[in-house]
Amino acid sequence: MDDSHKYGMRFEPASSIVKPTPLELSKDCSNRTLNAFNDMAEIKSSGRPIDQLFEKVLCMNILSSDYFRDLLRLKTYHEVIDEIYVTVTHVEPWMTGNCRGPSTAFCLLYKFFTMKLTVKQMHGLLKHPDSPYIRAIGFLYLRYVADPKTLWNWYEPYLKDDEEFSPGSNGRMTTMGVYVRDLLLGQYYFDTLFPRIPVPVMRTIVANLENMKLPSKHCGVTGETTRGSEETARRPPSVKASLSVSFGQRAPHRATTRDSSPVRRGSHRSRSRSRSRSQSVHVSSRLSPARDVNKEKTSASNNLAKLKDLYGDSSNQKDNASTNSGFNRPGGTEEVIRLGGSTWR
Repeated sequence: MDDSHKYGMRFEPASSIVKPTPLELSKDCSNRTLNAFNDMAEIKSSGRPIDQLFEKVLCMNILSSDYFRDLLRLKTYHEVIDEIYVTVTHVEPWMTGNCRGPSTAFCLLYKFFTMKLTVKQMHGLLKHPDSPYIRAIGFLYLRYVADPKTLWNWYEPYLKDDEEFSPGSNGRMTTMGVYVRDLLLGQYYFDTLFPRIPVPVMRTIVANLENMKLPSKHCGVTGETTRGSEETARRPPSVKASLSVSFGQRAPHRATTRDSSPVRRGSHRSRSRSRSRSQSVHVSSRLSPARDVNKEKTSASNNLAKLKDLYGDSSNQKDNASTNSGFNRPGGTEEVIRLGGSTWR
């Protein structure tokens, strides 16, 4: 006898329970397997070797730094995340102040390059709740490593992210969404060079930003759009210049650094003096023909005056010469010699 009604229990008949079909079960298993495979797959990259992702000066200084060698003790993805949480205070590529060498953030970023992160690990970086610098390094990893055609799909969910942090060492605050947009739109990152995004892909990114009613211009939170910004120029010239000399590559050009050199200032003065001398020679050479013409005119007028003193004025003696010196020829022609004149009649 069924006593389940006494305890408020209700049992559904076995015929009313819907069981998945074998086909549905196989589809569900295949979807789970596919998702797990995609999560474990590596991020689709641009195909560039990791030693060519950064500029040569920055890459060589990272590989030769003592801090990067010390990172060999970190074996797992989670250990690197913990190191970022403890040590990173900005995501510029170079150390600030009088220190020489790559920043902690970029050493750890290069450590991630060597680990070849998976899709699941990247999602863990981009959504990490503990530190915005963990997320920023994840976005930098994508900007350097990922195929440019896939950048929009990675960045699009975070374009309006309102978490605030300071990407640079100057303490200037911005939101993660603005930072991500500048990574997409900028070619330079704090005076270092990003991998180039093809023009058709960039046009698509700009059009998508305009459709989302978001700014499609670089905001400047990741440095200037060209090299030689004022912020970098205020740093000691030796920070990048000395590092570049040892590896045979020139550092980013800074006008203030070049002009402040005493050697360049002396050479600039000598060049200006030589230019002024050459210009004066040109001017004198242009004026010399006019002076010669004036000298010829004055000498000719002086000679004419002397001739007038010697022979008299021909215009005043015209009538006298015609009457006094004329005689009749058999042919009826009259021959006159004019003093001071040059013609015969």
